[in-house]
Amino acid sequence: MSTDRTVADLVVERLVAWDVERVYGYAGDGNNPLLGALRRSDIAPAFGRARHEESAAFMAVADAKYSGAVGVVTSTQGPGAMHLINGLYDAKLDSVPVVALVAQQHTSVLGSGYQQEINLGNVFADVAGPYLQTVSSAEQVPLVLDRAFRSALTHRTPVVVILPHDVQNLPAPEFGGELGQEHGVVVTTPEWTHGVTAPRDDDVARAVEVLDAGERIAILAGRGVAGARDELMELAKCLDAGVTMSLLGKPYVDESSPLVGGTMGHLGTTASARILQNCDTLLIVGSNDPWTEFYPEPGQARAVQIDLDPVHLANRYPIEVGLVGDAALALRELLGRVAEKDRSAWRGDVEKWVRQWREISRMRSEVPTRGLNPELVARRLAEHIPHDARLAVDVGSSVYHYVRQIDLPTSVHAHLSSTLASMGCGIPYAIAAKAAAPAKPVAVLAGDGAVQMLGINELITVAEAWPGWEDPTMVIVVLSNRDLAEVSWEQRESESQPRYARSQEVPEFDMAAYAELLGLRGIRVEEPDQLAPALEEAFSAGRPTVIDAITDPDVPLLPPFPHGREMLESMRTGLQAEGAAGEHALDLLETYARMEEERFT
Repeated sequence: MSTDRTVADLVVERLVAWDVERVYGYAGDGNNPLLGALRRSDIAPAFGRARHEESAAFMAVADAKYSGAVGVVTSTQGPGAMHLINGLYDAKLDSVPVVALVAQQHTSVLGSGYQQEINLGNVFADVAGPYLQTVSSAEQVPLVLDRAFRSALTHRTPVVVILPHDVQNLPAPEFGGELGQEHGVVVTTPEWTHGVTAPRDDDVARAVEVLDAGERIAILAGRGVAGARDELMELAKCLDAGVTMSLLGKPYVDESSPLVGGTMGHLGTTASARILQNCDTLLIVGSNDPWTEFYPEPGQARAVQIDLDPVHLANRYPIEVGLVGDAALALRELLGRVAEKDRSAWRGDVEKWVRQWREISRMRSEVPTRGLNPELVARRLAEHIPHDARLAVDVGSSVYHYVRQIDLPTSVHAHLSSTLASMGCGIPYAIAAKAAAPAKPVAVLAGDGAVQMLGINELITVAEAWPGWEDPTMVIVVLSNRDLAEVSWEQRESESQPRYARSQEVPEFDMAAYAELLGLRGIRVEEPDQLAPALEEAFSAGRPTVIDAITDPDVPLLPPFPHGREMLESMRTGLQAEGAAGEHALDLLETYARMEEERFT
């Protein structure tokens, strides 16, 4: 046994063997041995220090999303471990590979109710279902880490490796030689690969029969089309199909196409709703989008679904045929077999709805409001963001404006906490995007409520890190409306109740001044004609810049019609109960409703 290297050193060596470039986390006594090993190593991954473990977990998730690698995060035991949970669920629900290295108290005190002793196996059992393991011996380390990475990559999920403090300090064994065949020792290597799964030929034939029979075909594209962008659009043109996307699929679909109606769902576009409402055939590609009430009515459309995971087949909508396999390969199989057919009437309808929606989107952004119209802010950001940028979107009303106003080329990598929909992810995501691609500009769209959750603290991380970035451009656009706007509109729509100001008001906070305090650039914008100059300055400032956009919280988050029409009365009831305070929002709601009715009659 060597006395020069410890288990913590062995962990670092294994991370290097798995080509890990960054480890995010926060220090504590429990993971001090691991952090010490990172310090000692000349080839160790860089350590990305967050201000809170939840942020560190978000960073690991975002790193995996932006880079395509496995995200890695570490924490101490007890409260540090608990703080990871939210970010790890973000990884689980969005199917992202993350390895969490979580410290635990000394093995000699476990079971005694010791300080910061928590049953971590129980805590992480659900979020790390495919692989959750406690390291109990030095010889076990390579096996556990190799299995952890392979499990994360294979299942596209978070996994957890628990490292008791005393085990981290054990001497590291020298593997090979006499240990190679020793009973009770498993020697593994850090290798993983995957094949390309092709759908069964008979399933493809059945899918072709369904598609050939269709007169009005819709395609719903999810994250699974990331490697099949060209094939997707080629098939859409071949079938004259209208294309809609899930929120996770939005970054991978060319929204400049006249066949692309935008994102579906409550936060989606009216064009997407019309396509799904009127189709007679639905092709779902790599999507598990939860907005089931926005799918075609049951029995309305014959459906085919392509997914790499058979568990997802028919999970959101009844299907006739499931194709299990790689999306690009499956789409190419369909392209080679579907028959030519005249669907020009349907294509004409789709293109008309797309044009109508784009006109509504523009008109919405131009509606006069008290303070800036947040839809105009998002639209101006889309006009100024560089073609090779990374975009991070926080959760809240900002997601609606991202979906409805920000149509980006697929060269812009855009990500958010989609399925978990956790506020506070935006700035941590942006930090990881910059770490993964330090030469690329980064932009953030976030609400003031989300920024006050975690972002204010992580701006300190930005201030600490940016002098080392190859390109210092990070533009953080904060929609400061002093309200949890999405929650307020949900209360009116879903409950027919007035906004509860005490629970939904966000304290006013001068984000621009705070940015300047940290040594960043801060710009306060209150008038529409200030937006373009502010964005031009921000993207050329030579340092991270916070644009504090003072926006109107009363801009409606109206669902796309016809679903939105069904919710109008509930929203009116809630606003009328607010009295004079709700009059401005009610006027805007009626304006938005008229736009929908006039453009889509």
